[in-house]
Parts: sequence; structure tokens; C-alpha cells
Amino acid sequence: MASTIQVRVDDDLKIKSDNLFKDLGTDTTTAIRMFLTQAVAVNGFPFEIKRKAENPYAPLSEENFLQKLEESRYHAGLGMVREADDVISDMRDKYGL
Repeated sequence: MASTIQVRVDDDLKIKSDNLFKDLGTDTTTAIRMFLTQAVAVNGFPFEIKRKAENPYAPLSEENFLQKLEESRYHAGLGMVREADDVISDMRDKYGL
């Protein structure tokens, strides 16, 4: 037996999602079914949900910038540094890049 789920969404969202899933080789109904299957498989949302955090890329005031620069110099003086290649490798592993 199969059940039906009805969801109301904004017309623009429906059009954009239909186009996206078509480009990905599927349709919205299948994408929703995939979402539900993954949610059950992982026993929760199949993606990370967070509260909106402070934007780490927001412009800093000159005072905050100088403070962060001083902290960086202090840490570097203590030898608390990492090779850029190691950082990039960790990011690639973490984010699947």
C-alpha cells in the first residue's frame, strides 16, 4: 500500500526545485522520497541543521582586525602553526572536495 503526502509550497520554489531535480536526472517526487528514505536511514535529518551563526566573513572593525592579527602573531610565536597543504587536505577530507 502507498500513502500520499501533499505539501504546499511557493510557486517559485516549486518551479526552481522541479528544474533542479530535472537537471539532476530525477523529479521532485523522487527527490522527496529520497529525502524521507535518508531521514529514516540516519534516524534524523539527512543534512546538518544549525542555528544561524555569526558570519565569519563579515567585515571586521579595524580594532577587531588588529586584535585578531595580534592573536595570530602570538600563536605563531608559540609555534601554533600548520602547513597550508595540511589545512587544505583536512578541508578536502571534511567537505568531500
